Amino acid sequence: MFVKICGITRPEDADLAVELGASALGFIFWPGSPRYITAESAGEIVRRNSGRVKSVGVFVDQPAEEVMHIMDVAGLDIAQLHGAESPGYCRQILQPAGRRHVIKAIGLQDGESAMLDQYDREMIILLDAHDPSRYGGTGRTVNWNSAREIAATRNTILSGGLNPENIARAVEAVRPYGVDTSSGVESAPGVKDAARLKLFFEALND
Repeated sequence: MFVKICGITRPEDADLAVELGASALGFIFWPGSPRYITAESAGEIVRRNSGRVKSVGVFVDQPAEEVMHIMDVAGLDIAQLHGAESPGYCRQILQPAGRRHVIKAIGLQDGESAMLDQYDREMIILLDAHDPSRYGGTGRTVNWNSAREIAATRNTILSGGLNPENIARAVEAVRPYGVDTSSGVESAPGVKDAARLKLFFEALND
């Protein structure tokens, strides 16, 4: 299963996540986030883990040119778009073909599945708790029944309030392509708790 540990700000947290079996590390480049990191600092962490995991940049309604510049500076593999980015915007980030990849984050709420049809089927969707101001990292879970319906039709990453206590139940309920956690394994925003991170992977691998 694809496992992304998001909101990475410290090299030691990245190292532990990789050691425990993470598939990807997430770095937040939206200045409004308490987990914000600069492209230069993220790039240092990306380079020390080069070839071991995927690197994902999280953006919120930022100009496409800015997103692509940050991706180049930090050496990122994937852009996770967490705002109201259109399908056309997503395709712009994907160019040139094969150089970049996109995860489109959706704040799951009633009627959201119909909106997903506008996004290309090959694009991975990340489901998070809907919040118009915080854009993730809220610690709130999504409706797992609704998430399961979406996960049955396309590659879906489940996010939103996942932690060591609920990750096994979440995976069983939704059957996602992947999972994503941030606040659920932290002692403070951007500071991962080593014990909780270990418990998360133990629960996931049971």
